[in-house]
Amino acid sequence: MSVPSLIRLLFLLLLALAPAAAPAEDGYDLWLRYRAVEAEWQQRYRPQAGAIVTEGRSPTIDAAAAELERGLAGLLGTSPARAGAVAGDGAILLGTPRSSATVARLDLPLAPLGEEGYLIRSVTIDGRQATVIAANGESGLLYGAFRLLRLIQTRQPIDRLDLSDRPAIQHRLLNHWDNLDRSVERGYAGLSLWDWQKLPEYRDPRYVDYARANASIGINGTVLNNVNSNADILTAPFLEKVAALADTFRPYGIRVYLSARFNAPMAIGGLDTADPLDPRVRAWWRAKADEIYRIIPDFGGFLVKANSEGQPGPQDFGRTHADGANMLAEAVAPHGGIVMWRAFVYSNEQPEDRARQAYSEFQPLDGRFRDNVIVQVKNGAIDFQPREPFHPLFGAMPETPLAMELQITKEYLGFATHLVYLGTMWEEVLDADTFRPSAGTTVAEVIDGSAHDYRHTVMAGVANIGNDRNWSGSQFDQANWFAYGRLAWDPQLGARDIAEEWARMTWGNDPALVAPIVEMMMGSHQAVVDYMTPLGLNHLMATGHHYGPGPWVDDLEREDWNPTYFHRADGEGIGFDRTASGSDAVAQYAREVAAIFGDRARVPDDFLLWFHHVPWDHRTRSGRTVWDELVVRYSRGVEAVRAMQRQWAALAPRVDPRRHTEVSDFLRIQEREATWWRDACLVYFQSLSRRPFPAGYAPPAHDLDHYRAIRTPYAPGN
Repeated sequence: MSVPSLIRLLFLLLLALAPAAAPAEDGYDLWLRYRAVEAEWQQRYRPQAGAIVTEGRSPTIDAAAAELERGLAGLLGTSPARAGAVAGDGAILLGTPRSSATVARLDLPLAPLGEEGYLIRSVTIDGRQATVIAANGESGLLYGAFRLLRLIQTRQPIDRLDLSDRPAIQHRLLNHWDNLDRSVERGYAGLSLWDWQKLPEYRDPRYVDYARANASIGINGTVLNNVNSNADILTAPFLEKVAALADTFRPYGIRVYLSARFNAPMAIGGLDTADPLDPRVRAWWRAKADEIYRIIPDFGGFLVKANSEGQPGPQDFGRTHADGANMLAEAVAPHGGIVMWRAFVYSNEQPEDRARQAYSEFQPLDGRFRDNVIVQVKNGAIDFQPREPFHPLFGAMPETPLAMELQITKEYLGFATHLVYLGTMWEEVLDADTFRPSAGTTVAEVIDGSAHDYRHTVMAGVANIGNDRNWSGSQFDQANWFAYGRLAWDPQLGARDIAEEWARMTWGNDPALVAPIVEMMMGSHQAVVDYMTPLGLNHLMATGHHYGPGPWVDDLEREDWNPTYFHRADGEGIGFDRTASGSDAVAQYAREVAAIFGDRARVPDDFLLWFHHVPWDHRTRSGRTVWDELVVRYSRGVEAVRAMQRQWAALAPRVDPRRHTEVSDFLRIQEREATWWRDACLVYFQSLSRRPFPAGYAPPAHDLDHYRAIRTPYAPGN
């Protein structure tokens, strides 16, 4: 053998013997990373994490056991065996009283937990120490398995466990705004996950990982298609594809739902009307529901957007929202289905303040909906703005179940590139006091049914998921998916606790890593409000794609598509008067709330310009004029992003390089765009206010014409 050949052989031998480099993390594993715990924790956990015992088998029990096997193998470096009986210390017994004779013999207090709750307890079985995960229903076992793994991921003791939990809300749904061509409306994470062309024959393995991630945070339903619905989703070929997804998700406790186009009887049914009181139309929907349930026996029901933004609805035929919803509810009721009817409505012909319209249309219909109809209400009355006061419908319809709709995808909050944790935003709304029926009745208590004893309770989140490798378009946007699921399970949870939980599961348990990440997250929402829409401003975004600032836009077809409609700035002042002297939208709230929002002296500065048109020299609570306060807040938002950049840069030694670089790059985008927002908005508002910049604050780098000339026609999500 020649010398070069010998050298090459030795090189290949050394390469083969070298330890393999750890694969670069790309975010695919989400918060289910299952990386090995530290040595001292290994010693604490291994004695309590032995064989996984399942005395019964089913797809859901097998999924729960498989997750425990996967998680424990990654976290503890062991390969726990599956067993049919507790045969040694450290076993994890997984079962319901129906599936496991041992669980039944333990006589555990499962009755209060419902079908989805779970109990995790350290027990002694025939003299052996074990951990039992028990539930009344099999999905509870799955949630319990994920809870046990979460305890280990966040380094909590598991040697003396005695905990139980159950969801506060029955239907915890993702709403996918996915189209049949795989585009995603307001999606910033690539194409839709659902590859309709290849379904039903080919089921992407990623569908299982999607289901695992959702089950891990308690999500139990998914609406597969856009609320701006295409009726073709209800045709037989597509229903076979939907059934394939339902089959994949079922072991993980997830039911599928569909957005239904209201005029489907005309679009695909050959009828000349979609009038909900026409017997032919009612018969068509009953037959369609029967067809769906034959194919998908546990189909969840329909989500409907009607008579809003050009979508067809019952008002096209002189009928009410209740008429339309009840027709569909009648069709799915024999099968146990529900209808979620969106309250996001506004009419071009109706001159009423857009913030008033949903209340005006729906509140008079309270008590007129069938008992399997839920009215789905956005968190605020406009449209997922960076900050809105809670929607006045919450608490105002005690005879009609109200669902809360949140937007996980950040349509008005910097898309996927801005680091904005939404847990604090949602907590603010959920904790708001509606004063209906009495003081202390929060929005959370309305939607979980405790305030009005609703038969059905729902929380819906507009998904931020796509086929990007990291699922959500950025690493930190995963936190919003996670936070949504945790709050849907329990809307009383704290945003900070959720952020810390996610940070530990996603980045690691080093306190020097977790603390600054949580600090960044907790301040991020206020930062984006400051550099986009401070003091209660809203809808200042550019046309169509909502990317970048456009506070000057005033030439759109609809008055209430124009940012100038919402801020109403002129030479005298700024803000939308929603008091009794203006649109009186404030009167839609309970008297106690209206007294605060309607009083300039009492309204929080965060909502000042939402409810009041004030002079530029009006004094805010800081003592500064409105003009000076706008400058301060816009500038503060930019500085907050720069502070996040510094915090993140300091974490480089503690974060894997690939993910650290991605977040760093996105923070650079965010800093540049936050500066753009600040400068464009302030130079525009200064053109009206004619006030100088306060001392210490530099004016924008360019004149107003420069910012007005910026065009971004290919921004995502258009």
